Amino acid sequence: MARIIVNQSKVNLQEAHEYPKLCPFNAIEFDGKEVRINEGCRICKLCVRRGPEGVFQFEEDVVVSIDKSKWVGVTVYIEHNGSKIHPVSFELIGKARELAQVINHPVYAVLITDDANKFTDEILSYGVDKVFVYEHPLLGHFNVEKYVNVMEDFINKHKPSVILYGGTSIGRSFAPRVAARFRTGLTADCTILGMKENTDLIQNRPAFGGNIMASIVCPNTRPQMATVRYKIFKMPEKTIPHGEVVMMDVSHINLDSRMDLLSVTKKEKYVDISEADAIVAIGRPFINNPQGIAMAQELAELLNAQLAVTRPLIEAGLFDARRQIGLSGRTVAPKLLINLGISGAVQYTAGMTSSELVFSICDDENAPIFDVSHYGMVGDVFAILPKLIAEIKKMRGIG
Repeated sequence: MARIIVNQSKVNLQEAHEYPKLCPFNAIEFDGKEVRINEGCRICKLCVRRGPEGVFQFEEDVVVSIDKSKWVGVTVYIEHNGSKIHPVSFELIGKARELAQVINHPVYAVLITDDANKFTDEILSYGVDKVFVYEHPLLGHFNVEKYVNVMEDFINKHKPSVILYGGTSIGRSFAPRVAARFRTGLTADCTILGMKENTDLIQNRPAFGGNIMASIVCPNTRPQMATVRYKIFKMPEKTIPHGEVVMMDVSHINLDSRMDLLSVTKKEKYVDISEADAIVAIGRPFINNPQGIAMAQELAELLNAQLAVTRPLIEAGLFDARRQIGLSGRTVAPKLLINLGISGAVQYTAGMTSSELVFSICDDENAPIFDVSHYGMVGDVFAILPKLIAEIKKMRGIG
């Protein structure tokens, strides 16, 4: 484990009150007697490079190397609700096949259920080599205590190099606990995954509030683990099944739990922009412009599209959070996405890059949104929008 330590013997008490200014994360404290590093430290090492020589030192535990050749297979955890597989699992199988090709590894799926027959044929149709099934009456619904014990058994027996989970409420609960049990790396909400020839998984995700993209690798631990949100990757085409189903022994696994499932209640249906074929998205300029919002809604209705927004409109209390696109909102992949008054911060674009056709209007010609758009217009969105609506109405013969 890496850390920053303070060599108190080299601290100049006359200058120490300036040390906190070295850290952009407010992780350096000085109480008049000692300099300390608090829990805010990100190990960025700015203090080591810019601080007085020898005061701040980077220290890292000795890393024990592993034999990567013993860890084989790119694995996808198959998430389901008892009757239907979450589509993110199939998207991950498609990506797993791409990653496995680079290193000539098999693609595995892990299915934990009370009735495998409901799911195995569909899983095999997406091209996995083996489906490892843990079937037991007590495994019908997700229970993190039981499921972690099951996944532990799979990892110990088959040593997969990579395990991918959906970035869902279940995946975000499940994956960290498995990672903690094996003291291995886990990257959440990845937007890009790649593979090195030495089997190191390249995990890219926005960092520092979406201002930069971080590329993360875990060269000294296995299995490598990542979560990916729904719609980040495209749904793969089905193939002629060639894989096999492997039934795993569950008798020795601890399926006790401190939680009891008393009942299951279906949640109410609501508009889910992640399933929309067409979306009109609006940005910050619409916050104090109710007339502009009305025009955007009219455009959405003309196109049979859903209206979506960026984070500032949610924070302003103007829309339900379920209409937000981005890392802290929904990931979308519509056939048509129209961006109105959106500059294109990484936090937003990470949630829409799989869209088939993107048209954007923004008054800044250098806005990043144009880098991820197929078509764009530079100008005042509130001047362009009425003309766009009028033209669509004219084409459709609407008076």
